[in-house]
Amino acid sequence: MSPLPVAAVIPAKDEADRIAATVRAVRAIDGVDLVVVVDDGSSDATATLAREAGAEVVRHARNRGKAAAMTTGAAQVAAIEQRLQRERREGAEQGDQPVGPRPLLFVDADLEASAANLGVLVPPVAEGDTDMTIATLPPQKTAGGGRGFVVRLARDGIEHLTGFRAVQPLSGMRCISRQAFDAATPLARGWGVEVGLTVDVLLAGLRVVEVPCELHHRVSGSDWRGQLHRARQYRDVALALGLRRLRRRVAR
Repeated sequence: MSPLPVAAVIPAKDEADRIAATVRAVRAIDGVDLVVVVDDGSSDATATLAREAGAEVVRHARNRGKAAAMTTGAAQVAAIEQRLQRERREGAEQGDQPVGPRPLLFVDADLEASAANLGVLVPPVAEGDTDMTIATLPPQKTAGGGRGFVVRLARDGIEHLTGFRAVQPLSGMRCISRQAFDAATPLARGWGVEVGLTVDVLLAGLRVVEVPCELHHRVSGSDWRGQLHRARQYRDVALALGLRRLRRRVAR
């Protein structure tokens, strides 16, 4: 069976300086035939620059957060697929077969040219060998200002619920089959979305593999903005884990 084509979804807010390079890099990945950027309430030219770089763009009028942007992106991919299948049925030669739902490659908007290295995430999912791949990143060019509290909370929580010990539990770069994405819907809110995805996919009996990727992005500093970001992360990860623990207790 031929590998399925893959759709990339890039949530973005105020990424005018980086989004065009990220889109161009993702469009060059073998197997990716569709790139959707979700402009999550940007106040800059993110949407215009993404469209000029070759992405389909859908825009939130106000910032709704990463989970909402990912959900919107997946819905936009589904709508585009339906349109393409309708056009194929109307104009295809006899014997042409419609393409099944594309796996989704979620990409952080600030990766720029390094996003091309996400190609290693695609084949295991597109070829049906696993249900979700997660990128693990090398040490970043600029060190972050955190102390690892959120990472430990996420790693220990995922392991407690599923038995899976994640190397980088907060990694946002993932390729996921549509079946696995649907199993994790609705997504966990805010910055708990990655942890929720991992737990929900594993508890659905599906397969998850971490894959090293040479990626570089901005890291949160140690100033008050970085500390506030990490506090919000900690809150959202704790909420995502707590809700899933509660669901397991109720199910027993």
